[in-house]
Amino acid sequence: VAAAKNDSRVLVATPAGTMDTPQGVLPHATLAISVYPDSMVSGHGKTGGAHPGWVTYGPVTNYEVPAHSAITMTVTNYDGGESLNNDYFARVRGTIDGSALLNGERMTSISPDTVGHTFTVHGLAVGQDEFFLNVPMKAVAEEDMPEEGHTTKPNVTTFTFITGGPGEYIWNCEYPCGDGTIAKFGNAMSTMGYMSGRFIVKG
Repeated sequence: VAAAKNDSRVLVATPAGTMDTPQGVLPHATLAISVYPDSMVSGHGKTGGAHPGWVTYGPVTNYEVPAHSAITMTVTNYDGGESLNNDYFARVRGTIDGSALLNGERMTSISPDTVGHTFTVHGLAVGQDEFFLNVPMKAVAEEDMPEEGHTTKPNVTTFTFITGGPGEYIWNCEYPCGDGTIAKFGNAMSTMGYMSGRFIVKG
């Protein structure tokens, strides 16, 4: 049902040569996305689409990456945050060395009460490789969040992971940034095209 309602647009990773990894020299590709406190930018149109006040990833939320490759993702977070429901998602998991770069500095976790969002790929599916990835995005400081528009001081997180064989997975944010329903996992949190989407590993 969720897939039937999902936006059909797909952001395809950009080939970037090769990378020397713990698994040898692999094809390398990059993806750059952002997360915003509302839908007035990104892929929802100038009026913010059906839910202009909803938090969203963008420009779209379906991503395609090549199989058996090193993928470097950059996520620019323009949103604030508070505390996670589950501290498990405050730690980087599934990247090449269990770390990410936060504004250029290496990190393996952030404080659970300063998380803005997470990028979490859930990879248990019959007939395809197991794949799990979780990277927390540090919240923008409250004093740097303007009353209108978006901050000029976003937090930028970059991380690299290795894909397995072809498959289609689901990713979502694990920070409770929805409305008051379902432990704050309602509205944008449970809607593909906003805080979740498809993660396609293409053979």
